[in-house]
Amino acid sequence: MTKTIKLTAAQALVKWLSVQMTEDGERFIEGVWAIFGHGNVAGLGEALHGIGDKLPTWRGQNEQTMAHAAIAYAKTKRRMRAHAVTSSIGPGATNMVTAAALAHVNRLPVLFIPGDIFANRRPDPVLQQIEDFDDGTVSANDAFRPVVRYFDRIARPEHLLTALPRALSVMTDPANCGPVCLAFCQDVQADAYDYPEKFFEPKAWRVRRPEPDRRELDDVVAMIRAAKSPVVISGGGVLYSGAEYVLAAFVEQHSIPFVETQAGKGATPWENAYNFGSPGVTGSECANRLCAKADLVIGVGTRFQDFTTGSWALFTNQERKLVSINLHGYDATKHGAMPLVGDARVTLERLSALLKDHRAPSFDAESRNSWHQTVSKVTATPEVDLTNYLPTDAQVIGAVQRVATEKTVVMCAAGTMPGALQVLWQSAKGGYHMEYGYSCMGYEVAGAMGIKLAAPEKEVICFVGDGSYMMANSELATAVVRRIPFTVVLTDNRGYGCINRLQIECGGAEFNNMYKDSNIEVMPEIDFVGHARSMGAHAEKAVDIADLEKKIVEARPRNIPTVIVIDTDAVPGLDVGGHWWDVAVPQAGGPERLEHARERYNRNAANQRTFD
Repeated sequence: MTKTIKLTAAQALVKWLSVQMTEDGERFIEGVWAIFGHGNVAGLGEALHGIGDKLPTWRGQNEQTMAHAAIAYAKTKRRMRAHAVTSSIGPGATNMVTAAALAHVNRLPVLFIPGDIFANRRPDPVLQQIEDFDDGTVSANDAFRPVVRYFDRIARPEHLLTALPRALSVMTDPANCGPVCLAFCQDVQADAYDYPEKFFEPKAWRVRRPEPDRRELDDVVAMIRAAKSPVVISGGGVLYSGAEYVLAAFVEQHSIPFVETQAGKGATPWENAYNFGSPGVTGSECANRLCAKADLVIGVGTRFQDFTTGSWALFTNQERKLVSINLHGYDATKHGAMPLVGDARVTLERLSALLKDHRAPSFDAESRNSWHQTVSKVTATPEVDLTNYLPTDAQVIGAVQRVATEKTVVMCAAGTMPGALQVLWQSAKGGYHMEYGYSCMGYEVAGAMGIKLAAPEKEVICFVGDGSYMMANSELATAVVRRIPFTVVLTDNRGYGCINRLQIECGGAEFNNMYKDSNIEVMPEIDFVGHARSMGAHAEKAVDIADLEKKIVEARPRNIPTVIVIDTDAVPGLDVGGHWWDVAVPQAGGPERLEHARERYNRNAANQRTFD
């Protein structure tokens, strides 16, 4: 006879999560971020209180930013561990939808547990319930469906017996990895059920390494042997596979230069002689020349996003062929690529063994050295009279670069800095963390906290613009009370400077991006230093680039976040590197500036090649 244990569904959920382990013997779900409301406080809240440190609970300030911290944690842990995030029904739940989309785009595991409507429907419509006039089974949580990899609604206690294993199987699957939503009906959370005792036995989840198909291997080997100008594009999959050293050995053994996507940057140090930096829209000059000339493009763990490919106008060699090494067939077959489905580390090892001593023809190594000289110039301390001078974003990056150590991790998500960092930052191994799949404003501060939680030995430096800081900064208070130190470099250019420049580039008028061009009565005077201090952070304003360097070093011994504000010039772009980006320009009805922009657009669009 099966032995059972009587628990509420909420108790069963947290008890089960507490014994789901990694191969290294750690909890896969390290803990739960929670903001309680009527939809989860009495059921799940009481269950989390009861289980205590066996599955710890942390309080945040905003449901979306709690999830951002969880996402950054999972990314830093290379998807080997994760967090859960719970909210009440209604606005708490829908606040998390943006974060779920971010996790989905970036293929990162997060367990979302929003409260849901009453399964018994007795109090319908319950407070905060959105009613679908034509479908009684729908709740606001159905908004999660397109932005998670697995969705389930727990409408009976026994649903957990199948839903929980399915959830963890998705989160630990290297091909299907992503966020999961278990919408938990609030009455069901409190319902009791006799669960089998065996259900709660500890389980270790293995992350598999799929082997590539031999026929696909042979096809790709032949393509590499025939290529005259091959290039490798190193994506985030290299990091998640732990293939950093294998990639470095592969390119060196076969003399193939490589470039790095936003997600892949930092897998190999910038000093590596085969590392030509970033490709595409925010690409280095040497990388983009390499990609334009390439007759074989070998993607390793990349989605071939538009920034990486210059909206598919970067690879202009008419003989160009595309190979995609990826765990999922969906990514491996994009744009007519020759698919090579398999784990990045294993696949590169198999390719190298078959290629033996094959080495590609020589490439222009000097262009890489020339590019790094250019980087040094644009990031150097300004040699000008500093009176009434505002530094550029590149000079701010240079200041951080000069005081960075091997323990420094720089991070960002939206605005000017992601592109500037990708093209200019000279990353040590593992020293770069960018959320650019969804480019989500507001990720930065919470993400920095998540990185520090995952890697407490690292120095985490968060770049954030004034616009993104204004969107989501409240987790500074969480980091203060939990004593989670990191450094925020807040560049204040008095508006959305990045999009303002894009607006101009597309022939548009300066409108509604900078405060000066917005419909306001007076210019704002926001005291960012005072604001950060009010939440308990150490906050200061840097008067210039040298002062910024000094303040970053001084922040290192503190056990709370440090916010360093510096005014920057919103007008200049980088003026180095870069490539065209497909941002549609109006075809008709505009002034002369739009006509000229459309002419440029048409010239570049003619180079787009979306299918081999």
